[in-house]
Amino acid sequence: MTKLSVNINKIAVVRNSRGGNMPDVTAAALAIERFGADGITVHPRPDARHIRYDDVRALKRVLAIELNVEGNPIPEFVDLVLETCPAQVTLVPDAADAITSNAGWDTVRHRAFLADVAGRFRERGIRVSIFVDPDPAMVAGAKACGADRVELYTEAYAREYAADPAAAAAPYLAAAEEARRQGLGLNAGHDLSLENLAYFVRRIPWTDEVSIGHALISDALYLGLENTVCLYRRALERA
Repeated sequence: MTKLSVNINKIAVVRNSRGGNMPDVTAAALAIERFGADGITVHPRPDARHIRYDDVRALKRVLAIELNVEGNPIPEFVDLVLETCPAQVTLVPDAADAITSNAGWDTVRHRAFLADVAGRFRERGIRVSIFVDPDPAMVAGAKACGADRVELYTEAYAREYAADPAAAAAPYLAAAEEARRQGLGLNAGHDLSLENLAYFVRRIPWTDEVSIGHALISDALYLGLENTVCLYRRALERA
């Protein structure tokens, strides 16, 4: 079954808005682990506006489930990942001032850079996933960079899903088939929700993992965190 990794950045946003440690990011992650998630995703950015580097260190010490650390591999990020050795690192080409991730890597143009970074992480036993648009050429490029997986950037799928689910999923299916041909694992993330998740996984049942944060944490405001994690897991089970 496709695994659920919960992105907890938005919990950190609430904490940072007041200072102090309420809500406690580490305690929230442990609760999500207890509620049945398969992993925790964090995306520290240079301005520390949500997850901070020290959060990554704290989470690595206590989590039993997989920790996925996302980010642009600037030197400080690379050092953090090599220090903490999470189960997975996801390389994302976001600018320092980006509100959220908004594009995948050009894995052809940046092949030398990505191959060097991926090699350093893989030497430490860290699984490497590269964030890409649903383009078979970028998926094949990720393989050439030495990635273990790709993460498909699903914002366009989520935006177009309501109008035509099949058309929205079509480019993702083509990219996912290329990943399978290349022997790459397959992750997906960005704007996946209870509305569109099950259909995506039914169309691409070999998806290894979805990373979901904004929609899941938003749903939890109304439904409760434990119930929401269970609902997302149920959506994956029924896909």
